[in-house]
This record gives sequence, structure tokens and C-alpha cells, in this order.
Amino acid sequence: MIEQWRLRAAFAERLSRMYGREVPAYTTLVDVSREVNEDVLRKRGTDAERLGSIGRVTAERHGAIRVGTPEELRQVARVFGALGMHPVGFYDLRDTAASALPIVSTAFRPVDEDELARNPFRVFTSLLTVSDPRFFDDDLRSRLTAFLAGRELFPPELLVLADRAEAERALSDADAERFLELAVHAFELSAEPIDEDWYASLERVSAVAADIGGVRSTHINHLTPRVLDIDELYRRMTERGIEMIDTVQGPPHWAGPDVLLRQTSFRALAEPRALRAADGSVRRGALRVRFGEVEARGIALTRDGRVLYDRLLGLVDERAASRPAAERDAVARAVWAEHLPPTEHELAARGLAFFTCHAVPDRPADGSSPPADLGGLLAGGWLRVEPIVYEDFLPRSAAGIFQSNLSDTGSRNRGREGSVYDSDTLSEAMGRDVLDPFALYERQRDRSLALLPRALRPTRAPLPKGAS
Repeated sequence: MIEQWRLRAAFAERLSRMYGREVPAYTTLVDVSREVNEDVLRKRGTDAERLGSIGRVTAERHGAIRVGTPEELRQVARVFGALGMHPVGFYDLRDTAASALPIVSTAFRPVDEDELARNPFRVFTSLLTVSDPRFFDDDLRSRLTAFLAGRELFPPELLVLADRAEAERALSDADAERFLELAVHAFELSAEPIDEDWYASLERVSAVAADIGGVRSTHINHLTPRVLDIDELYRRMTERGIEMIDTVQGPPHWAGPDVLLRQTSFRALAEPRALRAADGSVRRGALRVRFGEVEARGIALTRDGRVLYDRLLGLVDERAASRPAAERDAVARAVWAEHLPPTEHELAARGLAFFTCHAVPDRPADGSSPPADLGGLLAGGWLRVEPIVYEDFLPRSAAGIFQSNLSDTGSRNRGREGSVYDSDTLSEAMGRDVLDPFALYERQRDRSLALLPRALRPTRAPLPKGAS
């Protein structure tokens, strides 16, 4: 029997091979990421693996897909449920960019620490907000709804195998092979001709809407390796003549601890597609849809940390507003240095980032008693902390990546009220709860605190309910 995590690893590896065949520049991105990671490991030694072993980082991927209806999202949840992946987090991208992005998203990923360590594959999954009148008027919504209702993204055989894998947490060799074959094929770029007029009518609203609702299938929109030095990767990709987007999205590169997530990509490429005209004739055209993203992951921030992070973004926007765009990174670094603690210990002591806590067994006895606060325990050498990796996404960064790869801003009726989409909407659509990422990080932190001797448990850090 093939366990879920092995299915997940095999699916990620096969998807990577398939995407590399379809988008050769992705293979270049993976090769450069590997080179950068090896160089960072040689330069920094074990410190380079503070946020994950080099084996995990090298194998790590996240994909992105887009679907059109709640029923399609429910089917996606079944496919990823087979791989031990759960919907985590809600991201509303509709108002996060100047370009029209009529989508809300969640991310399917493993949630337990041991599953993440085995294979942390994630898929950022976006749902088209068909009912939002700011993007789709009554006529277009009616036509779009009918089009989406008439397509099938996932064959019934795949869904049956997915349900079996989720229920039994494994598949036989033969069933696993068939599941992987069908699942990878479901995310390949279809060669079926695209109705050119229909695609164009959606593209006038948003290129993202056209990519979702203008075709009769779904596909991997991008596949993302993880790199230890994203700024160096950006430089090397540019040197190889690959056009990158203008910036690295997320926190700035600064002298303190890496937090949350930094992302960049090469620009969407013009890919050949078959286009069908109104008279039924088919011509060879090209569409710019898919791009190559890369990410660098940092430490997960607590709820208080995220409030501070959002406030710092506001300060950067305010201070950089009257400055040339090229100076924005320098402004951001100055803001970070002014307001964010420069060490892991200070982040932990101020409750701004998530860490697991561990007793120091060989601390020399000096007759003193351990203090009650986490800062004192760290300063006195009673405890050490290990950072918890941020496993999720940032809506502003995701929107920034999408917008940077769009050739047109699309259209949005700002005079109309947007329809309600939230985590409850997605939970109802999938028949399974969208999990709160903060709760997952808190659970991981609190488990480590519960294992500490009572005298070393900091009073200012919460313990799980019922912990003794």
C-alpha cells in the first residue's frame, strides 16, 4: 500500500516533470534554485538549514490552480484530500491589486509537523467569483454559469480513487499508479481549441477570468520551487536572459530574521494555443497565462506580528509614495530596521513570531531559579527556540505576482457592491472546514511548551487547554 505522503511526493514530482516539459523556463528556474541553495549551504553551513533541511527545501514545491464553481472546488478538495492535504487560510484577492482579479483562494497543504517534514507540497487554489456584480453583469454571468456547468475537470474514476485514498489513507500499487496518471493529466494544458470570441469577452473583464472560464479544463498555472536566497536567484535568472517581474514581493531583504514569505517570478510566456473563430475555423495563436514563480520562506508571525507587519507595509507605502520606485526597497529596509526586532530571541520574547521551545539540558548550575518570562528564560540560557516555518501565503504578494504577469488591468464596476465570499463560503462549497493557519502554528508552539518542565514554562506564553 502507498501511504498518502508518498502519493503526495510522487504527485509533486510527476507534476514538476510535466510542467517542465510544458514550460522549459521552469526547468531553468529549478536548476538555478538548486545552484543557489547549494552555494548558500556551502557558505552558511548548518545555519542555512535553520528553516528546514536542505533535502526538504530542495524538494519543496507549491502549485497554483484556478477553478470556476463551488462544485469544481469540492472536487479539487477530494483530489487533494487523497494526498493528505487540507484547505488552510482564506485569501480574498479582489481588492488587493489595481488589476481586476475576480478570485478568492485557499491553499491545500499538509497540516501536521511530521507530514510537512516528509513532503510539504501545497497548492494555492483560486475560485472565480462569478456572482460578484463588480466584474460580471447579468448577461455575462448567465453565459459563464452555463459554460462552466457544461464542462468536466476531473473524471469520475479519479474522484472514486481519491475518495478511497482519503478514507483508507493509502492506495494499492495499481490504484496509486492509476490515480497519479489521472491526477497529473487533469492538470496538463489542454490542446483543445479555445473559442476565441468567448475567451476575449472574459479577458475584457480579467485575463484571470478568461484563464478560468474561457477554457474547458484547468491546468497548473505555476509551480514554485523554494530557494534560500531569492535575491541571488533573481540576479542569476536575469543574467541568463530570462525576463523577471520588476520586484520581489513580500518583506524586504534586511539584516534581521527572515519572516513570512518572499516571492518573485519570471514573466508569463506567450504559449501557442489553438483558437477557434466564429466561423469554426481554427488558427494557431498564443496566450500569456503561465509563469514561473519562486519563493523564500521565513518565520511564521503571530497574530500580533501580522498586525505589526501590516502596519509596516502601510508605513512603507506612505514613505515611498513620493520616492522613485527604485528606492522602495531601501525605504522598506529602513522601516523594518526601525520597527522589527533584529533577532529571533527578541521576536520570541515579544510574542511576534512562532517558535517551538526546548529546555537546555546541559545548562551549568549557578544556583539561580528560572525566571517566569520567555525573554528571561532565553537570556539566561534555560531555553532555546526553533523557528516555525511560515507554510502559507500573503494575499497582497499573491495579487502582486498575478498583476505583474497581466498585460491588461481588465475592468471592474466600482460603483456596485461586491458579493460576500469568506472562509465560510469556501467551507460550505467544499463540505470541509477551511483551517485557520494561526491555530495550526499555535498548536505546534503549544505542544512544545507542554513538554517543558513546569518550572521552565513561561507564564506569558499560552499553554493548550488541559495541559498540566
